[in-house]
Formats: sequence, structure tokens, C-alpha cells
Amino acid sequence: MAIEIDLNKSTAKTSFDYNFLVRRMWPYVKPVLFRAFLGLLVALPLGLLDSATAFILKPYIDIVILDKPWVVKGFSITRDIFALAVPWLIIGFAIMQGFLKYLNNYLVDWVSFTISNAIKFDLFKKLTTMDSKFYDTNSSGIVLGRFLSDPDTASRSFITSLKDIITAATSSIGLIVVLLWNGWKLAIVGVVVLVCAFLPVALIRKKIKKTSLATMVLGGGINTNFNETYHGNKIITGYCLKEKFDNRFKRQIREAFELAISLTKRVGWMSPIMYLIASIGIAVVLPFGNHLIITGEMTVGSLASFITALLLLYKPVKTLGNTLTNIQNTFVSISRVFELFDLQPEIKDKEDAKTFDGVYENITFQNVFFEYKKGAPVLNNINLTVKKGEAIALVGNSGGGKSTMVNLLPRFYDVTSGSITIDGTDIRDYKITSLRGAISEVFQDNFLFSGTIRGNILMGKEDATDEEIAEVVKGACIDEFLGTLPDGIDTYIGERGTTLSGGQKQRVAIARAMIKNSPILVLDEATSALDNKSEAIVQKALENLMKDKTVFVIAHRLSTIQNSDKIAVINEGELKELGTHSELLKIENGNYRYLYEMQFQKTGV
Repeated sequence: MAIEIDLNKSTAKTSFDYNFLVRRMWPYVKPVLFRAFLGLLVALPLGLLDSATAFILKPYIDIVILDKPWVVKGFSITRDIFALAVPWLIIGFAIMQGFLKYLNNYLVDWVSFTISNAIKFDLFKKLTTMDSKFYDTNSSGIVLGRFLSDPDTASRSFITSLKDIITAATSSIGLIVVLLWNGWKLAIVGVVVLVCAFLPVALIRKKIKKTSLATMVLGGGINTNFNETYHGNKIITGYCLKEKFDNRFKRQIREAFELAISLTKRVGWMSPIMYLIASIGIAVVLPFGNHLIITGEMTVGSLASFITALLLLYKPVKTLGNTLTNIQNTFVSISRVFELFDLQPEIKDKEDAKTFDGVYENITFQNVFFEYKKGAPVLNNINLTVKKGEAIALVGNSGGGKSTMVNLLPRFYDVTSGSITIDGTDIRDYKITSLRGAISEVFQDNFLFSGTIRGNILMGKEDATDEEIAEVVKGACIDEFLGTLPDGIDTYIGERGTTLSGGQKQRVAIARAMIKNSPILVLDEATSALDNKSEAIVQKALENLMKDKTVFVIAHRLSTIQNSDKIAVINEGELKELGTHSELLKIENGNYRYLYEMQFQKTGV
């Protein structure tokens, strides 16, 4: 079942289908089932020990306070023996409960972290299968929140909730046994009151889900704000946008506050109601218990033990609102997590997809139409054939569709209609990995990963030899600045390569494409950030690289593409002109001639 790729539109509609969600969680629980079972098993005596104090109170008051010997199967327990033994029993119970609580917390945390890590890993694998449209639609903050925060809430709270439920259930069972042991008539009253306390829960369940979901979505927006503020700090400072961003964050915080208060209003009224219900239970039990003592049906110790057990039993009831909120948040998060697993990329292999071996004669765009959003065409009926070994330059106005054309080639997007073929075979019939493996790209926005320069270059070919690395370092003019870096090619360049200049980052990206040595090369403004000297050297290196390859070059500086085999002028999504530099200059009032003359006048060349 595929879902909407806009993560802001999450509905978490399965958050009340607990059986479904538990079944979906099972593959992650199964590998850690033994420890999970052991942790939950430890919760059983941990809950039962809550009733120990109430249980021991009856004989303590009857024997020690009222001096009534307790006879069990003919054996009489005297006041002195019991008075000496009870304090040590209480200490023993406390030590045992402390140890079990530590063991329980350790096992639960170990299981929770293990499950969380397994879910995160699978979600990361899902994330890397998603296509460009997914990243266009969703902000970084939403992605971080959904793929990192939700798994933590889902897995850790899931196990913790199970533990809490088991502990509360066993504790309640133990305490109810104590109630029945002390007096079944009073026990009926206490349990009836307890059942009544759960009735308001059904009234707020859906309201909790709605508010919880809205809070999680808003959290993604806040993450996005922080992420953009971090990466866009120079723009914010340089354009004096501090007040604007402060106000935007203030609005988000205000919305988060209003959602939190809304949840408090929805759930907060439960606590005083629970206190009232519990108080009614105590108020009914006390006079009834006095009556039973007077009639001899109950001892003072029994009543004290009963009331203690009842108070302990009502304790989780009083906090039921918060408990319910946490549990429902858990299931909302679990539902949101499995919504992510149900995501399906639009760009994927056909069942019978073939492997592209890199051998080809021509690439053809045939009647290609494309639009990012329905009703807003970007490319209109593009027809273009590029032969093997040709270098074709794409020029034209900004936003005309040049980058879109080369993005269609490795299937970052699929054509809306028409086709792109390699020797007559639609590229959608090839396996995506084999198709993309045959294409090297240098984009206009060159992203470098945190790590070293060597590590970024090797992303083009992990098993490259030192000789190959040295060759591309020289070919991309990286050797010119390596000597200025503390560790040369092994210098750590930080997140997004922030320690390098724009031109240096561009050359590392060019080297990464060079070392991949694919038969098809895409250069999207590949030399735009280089100075004239470096550009000339890199251009020569690129000419060597382009031998026996098909090259798509996007450039605004026409001086860099004059020697291309073909120049395609793309304006407003249409192929306006096609030819060599000299052929296009001969067209009267031609688009290319106009662009060339404009640049000629500006440069004075």
C-alpha cells in the first residue's frame, strides 16, 4: 500500500488498530524476543511486590499493635517474633524490588535501543531508495523528524508501555487479591469504582491522536527552521533577516505551546476526575469497613491492609490521563513509522528490467514532455539525438529546462510523456543501477560529504588505485591547492566541504566524476566557479576525458562550449535551435546569436 509522499500529510490512520501495529512490529521484536520476554517477565514480580506492604500490614497491626497471636496451621506467631521480623522483611522486599527494577530497566532499554536501531537502519535504506520528487516535496526537518524521532518514540515507548502495562496489571492483580483476602464485600466496592474510572478514557482517545499528530508535524517544521538557520546563516546575517527568522520561530513555538495546552485541556480534566472517583471509593469503603469491624466480620488490621491496597491500586488510576497520552503517542508514532515503510518511489525498476552494459551508439529524446507539477510544463516536445562520442552543449535562458533534460537521463525523474532511448531501448527498461553506473555527473551545486578530499574522490570509484587518484587530482587541478592544506589530500573538509572555497569544491567534484570514468558524462556548469587559468586547464582535462564518451554540457559562458559537436538552444522548455557554433551564428535574429552577442558586448571580446 503506497501512501502520499508529502510527509506533512500524515494521517496515522492505523494508530487505533493495535493488532495491526503489533504485527508490523513483530519482525523487529522477534530477534530480541528472549531479552524482551525476560524483561517483561521481571516486570511480573516487580508489580506483585507492590502488594507486599499492603499484604503484611494486616498481620502486623493484628499481631504487633493489637497483640493478637496469628495461628497458621497450628503454628502460633507471637508479637515479639513478628515485630522483629517485619522490618527485615520490608528491607528485603525493598532490596529485591530495587534489583528487579534495575534488571528490568536494563533489559527494556537494551531491547528498545536494539529495536530502534533496526528500524532506523531499515528506514535509512528506504530513504535511499526514494527519488528526487520525494526530496523536492519534503523539507529536511520533516525527514529528520519522521525517520529519526518517530522510530525512537515508537520502539522505546512501545517496549516501555508493554512493561508498564504488565507491571500495572500484575500489581493490580496482586492488590486485588489482597483486597479479596481482607474482605470480599469491600473488594467488590473497590473494583466497581476502579472499573468506573476507566470509562472516561474512551471519550478522549481520538482527541489525543489528533493533537499528538499535529504536534509531531509541527516538530518537523521546527527542525527545518533550525536546519535552514544553520546552513543559511550567512544569508540571514548578510541580508539582515534575523528578525524575520526570530518571528517565524516565535510563531512555531507559539503553535507548539497552543497544541500542548490543547492536549492538557483534553487530558488534564481526567486527573481530578480520577482523584474524585478514587476518593468516592475510599469514602464508601471506610464506613462500610467500620461496620464490618463492629460486626466482627473484619479485623482492624484487615481494614488497614485493605485501605492501603486500595490506595496503591488507585495510584495508577489517578495518572491514567498521562499514561493514556503516552501510550497513544506511542501508537501514533508506530503508525507514522510504518507509513514510511509503505512509501514507494515513483522511479523504480521494472520486473523484467535489463542491465545496461555501457555499450551504445546514440541517445535519443523523442517527443519528450515533462512537468514537475501537473499543469505546469517544463519541457515541451523535445526531440534530440546525440551520437556516441559527441559533446552536446545545452544553452538558453535560466529556467528554460536545460538541467531538467540532463536530470531525466539518469532517471532522477521520469518523462511525463514521450521517451528517452539508448539505441532504441527506453531507459525505463534498464535497471536503474546499471543506467546510473554508466553516467558521471558534476552538478551546479556541488555537494561534498564530511570526510577527506580523498574520501570524496573515491566515491566515484571505491577501489581506485593511488595512480588513478593522482591522475584525476592533476587533471582536475586539485594539486594546485593541496600543498596549502595541512594533510594534503587527506585533509578533513567538514560538512558540505565548508573549509574549501567554491572553486576548490568544484574541482573535487570534477575529480570524483573523472575517476568514475563512465561512458556518459553530464557537466552542469562544471567550470562555473573556476578562475580563467584553472578553467583552461580543467577544460583541457575534460576534453581528454570526453574521448569516446557522450557528453552533455550545460554552460552560460558560451566561450567554454564553442567547440562542442552540437549546441542545443533550450528556451521556455522548447528546442529552439540545434547546430554547431558557426552554424547557429549564421541564423538571423537567432536565439544563440543573441546570447553570444550579449556576452560579447559584456566581455568586450
